[in-house]
Amino acid sequence: MKTPHIPVLLNEVLESFRNLDSGYFVDCTLGYAGHSSAILEAHPNCQHIAIDRDQEALDFSLQRLSPYSSRVTLYKGTFSEVFPTLVEEPIKAVLADFGVSSLQLDKQERGFSFGSDILDMRMDTTATLSAYEVVNNYDREALEYILDNYGEVRSYRKLAGAIIEARVKEPIASAKALSDIALSVLPKGGKIHPATLMFQAIRIEVNNELGEIEGLLDALERRKDKGAVVSLITFHSLEDRLVKNRFKKWSLRCICDPQAIRCTCDRNNALGKIINRKPIIATKEEMKKNPRSRSAKLRSFVFWDDGEAQ
Repeated sequence: MKTPHIPVLLNEVLESFRNLDSGYFVDCTLGYAGHSSAILEAHPNCQHIAIDRDQEALDFSLQRLSPYSSRVTLYKGTFSEVFPTLVEEPIKAVLADFGVSSLQLDKQERGFSFGSDILDMRMDTTATLSAYEVVNNYDREALEYILDNYGEVRSYRKLAGAIIEARVKEPIASAKALSDIALSVLPKGGKIHPATLMFQAIRIEVNNELGEIEGLLDALERRKDKGAVVSLITFHSLEDRLVKNRFKKWSLRCICDPQAIRCTCDRNNALGKIINRKPIIATKEEMKKNPRSRSAKLRSFVFWDDGEAQ
């Protein structure tokens, strides 16, 4: 079966789970099962749980993972909703790859790419909110907010104004038309397309991507699955900041006010430890083979197990 998606940082992900020998592995962003199939092959004694909101991805992966069907359970939905409901245990590994899959980006009918004739960007095609509604119905203040906060677009006010001016004449019905607006008002040059950050911002809004990450981190913090390794792959600074700050919080032994004269807590508050202080990035070889790996960062954390020294 031809795979429409190249999993990023695959060797590094496998290395983060090298001690996995039993229990459940949860892939919160199954996609096209690149990571999952490799982990299932590497760890024959582990059970597998996979989550994805994209039915097309689930249908593909159900076939791809058929050799491991006795160990695989698939759930459709967002990981922030599904993960907290899992009753399977013990969970010993959790993976999330927060990037958009190559197939979603490349399929014109999904409306993620600059040249698409439609404007959609929904990871779950049954969801009600699409990029069309955001672009054509959000008021100026809301557009400026998402362009500034989710895209970090420097000229967010100018871009929001151009979108509103264009949609007054006729609805912005395609990703190509939206991309052309960015090309007309944003500076050209540099390594990335002028519309990249705008598309990122709208996609994040449509799919509640940052809220999803927060929800998963909250669920992990509540569960604190003993001995579980959590490996999370991010693709831009907004995602990475959420993961980095939460891992840092989980690793703090002392939770006293930094301004306190002396420590009054028991200095035993760490939930576990950060495995790598700095994020792991793709090798030059991987970047050449898969340019979309250039912005990927992998951070891993392990929760304390019973009796483990803290």
